[in-house]
Amino acid sequence: MPTGKVRFYDEDKGFGFLSSDEGQDVYVPRSALPEGVGALKRGTRVEFDIAAGRRGDQALHVRLLEPAPSVERGLTLRDRKPAEDMVVVLEDLIALLDGASTSLRKGHYPERRQGAAMAKALRAVADQFEAGS
Repeated sequence: MPTGKVRFYDEDKGFGFLSSDEGQDVYVPRSALPEGVGALKRGTRVEFDIAAGRRGDQALHVRLLEPAPSVERGLTLRDRKPAEDMVVVLEDLIALLDGASTSLRKGHYPERRQGAAMAKALRAVADQFEAGS
């Protein structure tokens, strides 16, 4: 079974590309991801089957072998943004969350793109706060 790394994956579009250890690029659709995995992070080591698709090789049955290096390593104190920069980030995040709160009060979840932006921002802020702990 071939192995490789995630070159990129666009969660909104539902596809991406893997770089096999042999150097070939392989298309990966959302349907090939393991159950419960909504997206792949760049650099994650994977194992996969390959099938010939209409536009070239396509990955089937992707299996995660190890997390992306950035997730595995975590942020260090040196990687942290200065506190002054985090003030702006937090204020923007608060504005995003406030908009989501208003939408939820009206009985609607935020649109997919807005939800993805909030999740990404929350993860980034959490990484900054956990750095060095």
